[in-house]
Amino acid sequence: MKFAFFDVKPYDKASFDKFNGKSGLEFKYFESHLTEDTVDLAKDCTGVCVFVNDTVNKTVIDRLYKMGVKMIALRCAGYNNVDIKNCYGKLHVFHVPAYSPYAVAEHAMAMLLTSIRRIHKAYIRTRDFNFSLNNLTGFDLHGKTAGIIGTGKIGKVFINICKGFGMRVIAYDKFPSPDCGAEYVPLEKLFAESDIISLHCPLTEETKHIINSDSISKMKKGVVIVNTSRGALINAEDLLQGIKERKIGAACLDVYEEEADVFFQDFSGHIVSDDVLARLISMPNVIVTSHQAFLTEEALNNIAETTVSNILDFNKNGWCENELCYRCGSIEKCKKDRQQKCF
Repeated sequence: MKFAFFDVKPYDKASFDKFNGKSGLEFKYFESHLTEDTVDLAKDCTGVCVFVNDTVNKTVIDRLYKMGVKMIALRCAGYNNVDIKNCYGKLHVFHVPAYSPYAVAEHAMAMLLTSIRRIHKAYIRTRDFNFSLNNLTGFDLHGKTAGIIGTGKIGKVFINICKGFGMRVIAYDKFPSPDCGAEYVPLEKLFAESDIISLHCPLTEETKHIINSDSISKMKKGVVIVNTSRGALINAEDLLQGIKERKIGAACLDVYEEEADVFFQDFSGHIVSDDVLARLISMPNVIVTSHQAFLTEEALNNIAETTVSNILDFNKNGWCENELCYRCGSIEKCKKDRQQKCF
């Protein structure tokens, strides 16, 4: 089985190479994103392996199907970039539902601590032998209220981390989990009471721009917003306006709605054409990391192992537990209840 890997970076290749050429698998690596312009690179392949910023729309899906491609293996948990509905009856789609919730949750806390304790600023100062403490005053997390939107695996880990700091934790999720370890509250109450808001929910039609001018107006003055989930959960222009109006005290962003043409690439020495991103980065109370939260050795190994397992299980048994399906119109419910291949 030959698979075309798109948007490949050196760390991807290192984690997947140990499976290349084994168990009947052959991997072709491409640095380019999967798009309507690059889809023909998958010619003569059994499947494609894609990441978060690859474009898997109806045009790409139809082209892959006509070329005889049978599988789409996502090496990530999110699938908002894949038109699952149009894959039905054509291509089987697998994802990696959990690779390391600790990696993402710990990165969220690392960004939060860096921001509120001004660690990034202190690092830059001391490199120039400036040991002044002026303008480095932060605040304690102990006793503060953390509002967690999304209480899946990553959200639960982040809740436990916050509780370890002595924080009060409240949460919102459309599908509450009885063992999340936090008090569930309505979304408006979470906005009103949280000192820190951390996003850990998937991107859906309902959650797109869940952070916008209206929700920001309901938040505490000085609130810190952390996003390690999907960029489009936040309306970036509204976030920028909230920062300029001093309503938002800080923002820690590992993701960005228009990141596809920017993140994972070196633009040092170049002019970034995205004005909103450029203005966000220029703000002294904004930290941006380029979709780095997942990037640990443990997570990369788990991603590779699960992705390969999904392919081999489907090839051997005709189905795998991590297949995504649109047969019943409810992707997650179908995945849990089906216990057989999608079509």
